[in-house]
Amino acid sequence: MSAARIRRLGVTRDLLGESPVWDERRQRLYWIDSLAGLIHALAPATGATEQFSVPAPIGSLALRGDGGTVLALRNGFAAYDFDRRALTEGPSIGLDHPKVRLNDGKADPQGNFLAGTMHGDRAPDEAPLGGLYRLDAKDTLELLETDLAVSNGPCFSPDGRTFYIADSARRIIWAYDYSADGPLANKRVFVDTEAQGSGCDGATVDADGHLWSVLVRIGKIARFAPDGRIVRTIDMPVRHPTSVCFGGRDLDVLYVTSISRSHALRDDHPDAGGLFAVEALGVRGLPAHRFGAG
Repeated sequence: MSAARIRRLGVTRDLLGESPVWDERRQRLYWIDSLAGLIHALAPATGATEQFSVPAPIGSLALRGDGGTVLALRNGFAAYDFDRRALTEGPSIGLDHPKVRLNDGKADPQGNFLAGTMHGDRAPDEAPLGGLYRLDAKDTLELLETDLAVSNGPCFSPDGRTFYIADSARRIIWAYDYSADGPLANKRVFVDTEAQGSGCDGATVDADGHLWSVLVRIGKIARFAPDGRIVRTIDMPVRHPTSVCFGGRDLDVLYVTSISRSHALRDDHPDAGGLFAVEALGVRGLPAHRFGAG
């Protein structure tokens, strides 16, 4: 197995970098600074960058089939048009609580957008509010799952039939049987990362069906086989990486976001909050699914 090469891209220093997604059409990477209310865009071939301001906090984004993005904001969804720099509000989850907000999200193969919530500062006996929501292109919203304390890393197997999502607070990645027009089914533990000393954060699945997830509290990225075994780990140069996606012309570069200062975590390393490219992994990712393009 070849050694991975890691390099920092650009000079951005996010408070809470998250939700990287690769745009194959434009050969650009998008990601967010959740707490600063920024969407970043980078063209790696030229180094050209752009920033777009939206209301903070941003939980996540997915590319739209007709251009722009769908966003998970504090307690509702929105569309953002990059050309017009215009935000159009969408449906709300109907939950306005100071400690609950939408967090990580991903489009499914059929063009829906799934995003879950995080419920911070809960009492030990307090059940988490919110859950996992699915938005379709007609702005119909449904609640798919509850009892998720800090949802992260939603992603799909290559055939779209298995859905993964982590509860970072409980240090478990769950797997479900998935249908775009039905409920989640057959919930089971995919992996328990308590032994690693960290919950999982953002995640993606490669073309071989292995799941790559960030171990946010110990500065590592782990690759899990389809049976849940850890088959590879990569040490990142910063303490708190957050999320990952595959991109590049051949989908063989793993892009990684990170934290400099979130509500719970802080890293004073000079590269903290930076964007990183992990190369020479010997694997390829899958094209990002687009909202409304199923």
